[in-house]
Amino acid sequence: MKIIDKVNLDKLSNQAKCNDRKRQNYCYHDGDTDTLQRMINAFEPNTYVRPHRHKNPDKREVFVILRGRLLVMFFNDDGKITEHVVLDSAKGLFAVEIAANEWHSATGLDLDTVVYEIKDGPYIQSADKTFATWAPAEGAAEANAYLHACLQELGITPIEE
Repeated sequence: MKIIDKVNLDKLSNQAKCNDRKRQNYCYHDGDTDTLQRMINAFEPNTYVRPHRHKNPDKREVFVILRGRLLVMFFNDDGKITEHVVLDSAKGLFAVEIAANEWHSATGLDLDTVVYEIKDGPYIQSADKTFATWAPAEGAAEANAYLHACLQELGITPIEE
């Protein structure tokens, strides 16, 4: 039996706060070869996830909000935001399923935001993600400015750390 409780969420959120990426995950699947990848993933405000898609092999991905608020953005092939959703259990928006081969990104909007993430497996690091060439790499000097431009375009302000 695998349990997800407040102790797990608090520990993961605390690790995310100390992590330069402002994210931390904990896997519940039995390894990279598992055909259903499952994890809890903590997203602190202003964490930057470079837009990407899961292609070749195509994989679906699902985020289920456990606490906080998570912004999930969708893009076209030119990098324009086409849709977005803010997962927020207080407002009754609990989950989003991301289709295979769909450009997407996510960021936390509240402190201690945690989601349950499910993705088709197996996990092969070299083939898991195709990163958008029109968006800065994680850790690049312009990544934070890019994220904030996306947030500004959507009129969304995360809670400050």
